[in-house]
Amino acid sequence: MRFSELGLDLRFEKQLQHQGINEPTEIQAHAIPTALAGHDVFAQSKTGSGKTLAFLLPAVQRVMKQKALSKRDPRVLIVAPTRELANQVFSQCRLLIAGTAMTATKVLGGENFNDQVKALRKNPHFVIGTPGRITDHLEQQSLHLAGLELLIFDEADRMLDLGFDKQLNAINSQADHRLRQTMLFSATLEHAQVEITAKALLKSPKKILLSGSNEKHGDIQQALYFADHLDHKEALLKHFVQQDEVGQCIIFTATRQDTTRLSELLNEMGIKAIGLAGDLAQNKRLDIMDAFSRGIYKVLVTTDVASRGLDLLNVTHVINFDLPKQAEEYVHRIGRTGRAGFKGTAASLVGPKDWKSYQAIAQYLKEKLTFHTIEGLEGKFKGFKEKPKKPTYKGKKPQKTAKPEQKRKFTKKPKAPKKPIAAPFDVDGNAPLRRKPKPTEE
Repeated sequence: MRFSELGLDLRFEKQLQHQGINEPTEIQAHAIPTALAGHDVFAQSKTGSGKTLAFLLPAVQRVMKQKALSKRDPRVLIVAPTRELANQVFSQCRLLIAGTAMTATKVLGGENFNDQVKALRKNPHFVIGTPGRITDHLEQQSLHLAGLELLIFDEADRMLDLGFDKQLNAINSQADHRLRQTMLFSATLEHAQVEITAKALLKSPKKILLSGSNEKHGDIQQALYFADHLDHKEALLKHFVQQDEVGQCIIFTATRQDTTRLSELLNEMGIKAIGLAGDLAQNKRLDIMDAFSRGIYKVLVTTDVASRGLDLLNVTHVINFDLPKQAEEYVHRIGRTGRAGFKGTAASLVGPKDWKSYQAIAQYLKEKLTFHTIEGLEGKFKGFKEKPKKPTYKGKKPQKTAKPEQKRKFTKKPKAPKKPIAAPFDVDGNAPLRRKPKPTEE
């Protein structure tokens, strides 16, 4: 199938071919015609399936072909949960509108607020941002959405997990008019809060549910390894990154401190690595991602801040140094490899502190994950045995059966020997006879 068969302008097809994209993915083939028809869209597809183009292409065509509702307000607002994902969407948007009169700007937390105000005064057609900073501009009245035509939520479940439900409702209320079209995209839409939010944001949406987030990704080979302690994990990590088949690699850790410590450890081994954490300034984070995407660094050590939205085709391996606490996040982490038809490998290290996370992931994926060993680096830890659960009873608990009563045996106590009777009584208790006293003579 060709992109032009989906109802898109032929210019998009030529532009995408220059980027090496010749055919639409499954989510694009379903979502683009639905969006072009003007329907609200509620879409779910696994990570790496091409969701960004699925909403950007119809959005750009709408701005290109249709008359604007307002000359001042932005026509398209795209909301993303993290700055990294917003930057990814912004970069793709700029590629699509290059050489046209259309303009785009981004409003992200951590960047200069006044510079963003100046950019918004130029009335850009597209605004891409994070929920917190978008609501800041709405409160300061530097951004108005009365004339908004298309509102897009990317990774909506992640935004709710991060506690942005109030911001999403605020954005929705500012652009609440009958001509607005809304699209909600994510890799996971299973939990109830997403369903509730979707009902509030979307009007009679067309649902496109191609695959569950827990569906097995055929392009990613998953392998798990037992690790006894921190030193054992580091030994396994050194083994993995030194393999010849490893191209670029992303290592996920649980803490910001480990991003720095592990990147320094790898650099000491002669492997070019850099750490990325959420507490870094935005310009520093952008420089790191740009350098990694251009291949300056072989390894990126990061927290979950880079688990979504990053489209890096040269990443051959993902290593979970620590397993994530949320099972859904595991899917997004390993989805940084095996993208756009390429094969990838995901290795996860499971220590005593990771065991509960492993159990949650296995239950979420509904499949048995295979553990492997490396000669000389075998782990003694093999998981914890589950304690047997106490039986639960519905209704009344069964009564305990009474033991049959045993007849008591009574034993006669020996009689105590009779105490001798004190005088004047004899042994038989008889008193001695007494003579009557003689009458006294006067």
